[in-house]
Amino acid sequence: MEAAPEVRFARTDDGVTIAYQVVGQGPPLVWMPSLSNIVAQWRVPVLRRAYQELTNHVTLVLYDGRGTGASDRRIDTADLGVDAHVRDLTAVLGSAGIRTTSLLGYYHSVSTAIAFAAAQPERVQRMVLFGGAARLREAISPQQTQALLSLVEQDWGLFANAAAAAWLGWDDPESGRGVAEAFRTATTATIAQAWFAAAQQIDVTPMLGDVRAPTLVLHRQAEEQIPAEVARRLATGLPNAQLLELPGTTPTLFIEDAESDLRLVSDFVTTGKAQRTSNRTILTPRERDVLKLLAAGESNGEIAKRLGITVHTVERHSANLYRKIGARGRTDAAAYALRHGLA
Repeated sequence: MEAAPEVRFARTDDGVTIAYQVVGQGPPLVWMPSLSNIVAQWRVPVLRRAYQELTNHVTLVLYDGRGTGASDRRIDTADLGVDAHVRDLTAVLGSAGIRTTSLLGYYHSVSTAIAFAAAQPERVQRMVLFGGAARLREAISPQQTQALLSLVEQDWGLFANAAAAAWLGWDDPESGRGVAEAFRTATTATIAQAWFAAAQQIDVTPMLGDVRAPTLVLHRQAEEQIPAEVARRLATGLPNAQLLELPGTTPTLFIEDAESDLRLVSDFVTTGKAQRTSNRTILTPRERDVLKLLAAGESNGEIAKRLGITVHTVERHSANLYRKIGARGRTDAAAYALRHGLA
């Protein structure tokens, strides 16, 4: 798939034009947006691979919420609560002719998925929720997230770069640049400020008991971004939910141990089964690179220079791979590399 899918347009009940894409075959899965730019996101290698893999198993629906991406930006910024976001989803499903679907609620859109599933339970087959909360301020209140959000008003471009590098954890240079560009072009600073201000007030906790769809709540975020307790509370509040706490610290899906994440989501959407097939001894390609250089005796600074990443990122990868292989330090890690032919 060389070209991005065709962009289609839906019209909400309150007259807002919403851009969306439909690609693949199989049961429908709507990957719901936060601040998004579906056209730019296809140019990000890690996202493109995720989209393409998912489309081997499901009919994938992507869309830009009101005020973002290719959707209408001439919006009422005072109306960005959960009802507005539900109208966007409803319009996309209607335009695409989809009656029943599964939902992938991601960060900001977790609460929207819950609200839609509670109001129209007959239309939601299954849900996968990641990175959000019923009371949305719980997902954006940690100190690191607040520090990033403070940049929205100060410098929109700086926020985009910082979010790509730190918040979402992408250290691959090409993907990092692509994600930063997708953020930068997703919307304006004014609309983004309104989005995050409205998010502070979104609370769908009273709706949790009305959700009937089997739900998979996933958590991988580091504690300083979203505490695991937020995901646990969400899973406990939903009548038919299970929580899987995934190994690793990258605060996103389909990047760290991408193959297993994709299989997990695809299997749940298509069969209703959720079984983690990887384990902590599986290293990501970048962790393997770091391990090989570490076993060769290179310092963190030398590894960073060779791989084109920061020393902080090397340290993060080292900590992750130490945990996965049960190493207490460089000596143990080097021995592991030798035993497994990685040195």
